[in-house]
Amino acid sequence: MKDSTGARAKLRKHFLANIGRKMRVEELRKVAGGITEWARRIRELRTEEGYKILTNNDRSDLHPGEYLLLDRKPQPAFQRSISKETRALVLDRNGFTCQMCGAAAGEPHPYDPSRKTRLHIGHIIDKSQGGGDDPSNLRAICSVCNEGASNVTLVRPTASKLLAQIRRAPGDQQVEVLKWLIAKFPTQTAKLGDAKRL
Repeated sequence: MKDSTGARAKLRKHFLANIGRKMRVEELRKVAGGITEWARRIRELRTEEGYKILTNNDRSDLHPGEYLLLDRKPQPAFQRSISKETRALVLDRNGFTCQMCGAAAGEPHPYDPSRKTRLHIGHIIDKSQGGGDDPSNLRAICSVCNEGASNVTLVRPTASKLLAQIRRAPGDQQVEVLKWLIAKFPTQTAKLGDAKRL
């Protein structure tokens, strides 16, 4: 008999049964039933349900492709608030084409021809960073780019460029960057503190 439980519910149950354990992409994809949208379901657990699921963007001891649920209790979550009308407007404005890789809806994906291109609405500035749901902050993005598999158009800034941006920021924003760095690199921060005391 086929399990009719949705991928999101399966992933939620698996994360809650493995709090504090690092889990790899392969394990989570299998738990979700092998669907291509497994990463989107994890994002929904984070953004819509408020579960603190960490990745290497959040902590330095996590490698790319590793996930970790910190706590059983969800935090206040974002609600999905993009109307059908806004979705249609953004898709039409973007020519039903992914704004990162250029793949067109319904065609074989250029980075994975075994998959048809499925478009979603993505935020340019993420809601967790203060971005809103107005059309000017939304773009069409395919499921492959949305999973982070081929962000080939984004050039990562160098350390000198990042430092220049941080120096230009107001003091309170610099403090926020420092707090984020301390949280992301707790081991290295402790070592720096120990070295400074010597």
